[in-house]
Amino acid sequence: MSEIATGTTSLLRASLSRTGKWAASFAFISGAVGDVLNPLGPFAAHIALVAAIAAIIIAVTIVLRLVLAAKAMPALIFATSAAAIAGGVYGIQQETNSQNGVIATLVPAVAQLQQSLGIVSEKVAKIEKTVTETQKTVEQVKTSTDMVAKTTDEIAQAQKLQATTEQIAASIDAIAKGFAQLSAQGGAIADPKRPDEFYHNARVYELAGDMLNARRSYLAFAGFDVDAIDPYTRFATLLRVQDGKAGAREVFGQLTEKAKAPSIKLVHLLQFDDAQRLDKLNAFIAANSDYAPAYFLLAQEFSEDRLGSQTLADKRSEAEALTKFVSYEKDGGLLKYFVDQTQLADWLDRSRSRLAAIGDVLDPSRFAPTLTPTRSNAGWSMTISLPEPATAISWRLGDSGPFTDTGLLALNDQRTGKPMPNPSFELPDSTAATSIGIKYLDTRGRETGPFDIRFDPDSALQEGNKQILDQFWTSWIAFDAGGNRGLVYFTQMLSFRCAIREVHYSLNGTALDKEIKMPPCDAKDPYAIPADYQPYFKVKDEVKSMAVQVTYTDGTKSPVREYKRQ
Repeated sequence: MSEIATGTTSLLRASLSRTGKWAASFAFISGAVGDVLNPLGPFAAHIALVAAIAAIIIAVTIVLRLVLAAKAMPALIFATSAAAIAGGVYGIQQETNSQNGVIATLVPAVAQLQQSLGIVSEKVAKIEKTVTETQKTVEQVKTSTDMVAKTTDEIAQAQKLQATTEQIAASIDAIAKGFAQLSAQGGAIADPKRPDEFYHNARVYELAGDMLNARRSYLAFAGFDVDAIDPYTRFATLLRVQDGKAGAREVFGQLTEKAKAPSIKLVHLLQFDDAQRLDKLNAFIAANSDYAPAYFLLAQEFSEDRLGSQTLADKRSEAEALTKFVSYEKDGGLLKYFVDQTQLADWLDRSRSRLAAIGDVLDPSRFAPTLTPTRSNAGWSMTISLPEPATAISWRLGDSGPFTDTGLLALNDQRTGKPMPNPSFELPDSTAATSIGIKYLDTRGRETGPFDIRFDPDSALQEGNKQILDQFWTSWIAFDAGGNRGLVYFTQMLSFRCAIREVHYSLNGTALDKEIKMPPCDAKDPYAIPADYQPYFKVKDEVKSMAVQVTYTDGTKSPVREYKRQ
């Protein structure tokens, strides 16, 4: 055993003397190269691991006499040296936390060499930050659909295009003129660079059914952050067709993260649903009160096309928004929001047509409820007339206090599909002059009112009586009624005398030289005929006709009515 050990030691010394110098030198050079390349990967660790494994394998083969020790010893020395040196370099790197390598830290020339060869960036900290942000972005993208991931990449390209293109500052006017010229020429631009060229291409591809290229062109246009409404509304329509409203909302959500143009933010919020969309739109207008296109889009929220059927409140909201939008047309105030002037013309035409159809809906006096009092011997019956269908009606007497619901009738309103609210209520005959408040719920359940309506029982009695007299004037006079030859009855005028100041008449002509004296109006029992008053007078047989004119309590006069004797 001692002889084997002595022989091995002698062989090791001989091998070291022959190969130790170049093996150590080569191992050192490998460790140095691995250190310089450390920014690209832990090469020193890899060299140390491979060399150590090689050394173990060679040592085992020597022990097992699978190879001659004399031939394998130089390789064992080289592998051992490489493992030791590379392992030492890797250990120092870990100890000093040197990302660029130990040599680069100690020798500035080596660091410059790394930078010139592109091995390491001048600002490693910036790279770390970028990598961290990229990892976060990747995690977010994983939760989105493949289309959103693809779109995100396209948006990034569009943002780069924005940063490198000189046409960013181009005015809407210049873009609009360029777009108009390109539209007249037709055909897609082979190498688009300007915003108008990208928008033109988007329209060309869209009309040709090439939605992929249309989408890319729209995104490239969005990269310029141009504040024009029509390109983005059209782009949103394309996205909704392809990806649904959720997809369109996702794409514009990505755009709004970097965009400054209010138009992009405005179109983004339009991709939300119903009440949420309206709330966001109102919030946008509150923050951008002079952004004209928002009012046209707000009007669409209350339009018949959007709602199917409109309440009076819907029509008013629509009219108010459209009126506001059209008001900006003065002095070209709308041109700055549109690249395609034909789109602006369409919006204006639609606004004017709709305002004409709605009419004077903004005049509150034309659409207020009315109250028709009818006096009976028992009291007042108040009939309410509303300007639109309602699902509930309530009233109160005076300017304060709770409202009383009129209740429901035992039938359905075909306009609403719900039970019809009772349009009337009763008041005692002792009710003094006052105001009556009326309010109602429209078909969407929104409260309208209250509306204060003045009620004067004396005026109401006179107006009610006058209406009946005018409507049934053929019954004012009755010749020879009930077989009483020679008698002229005026019972109807007498019953509704509270509306009459004077009654003049004449026989066999229109001179109106006679007068019927009426008893005073009894407001407590207005239709009763006094027991001591005769509702008729006598005429001779030669009387063939009678002319009558009534002067009402409001000063107006009826036409001269002529009655023939049969």
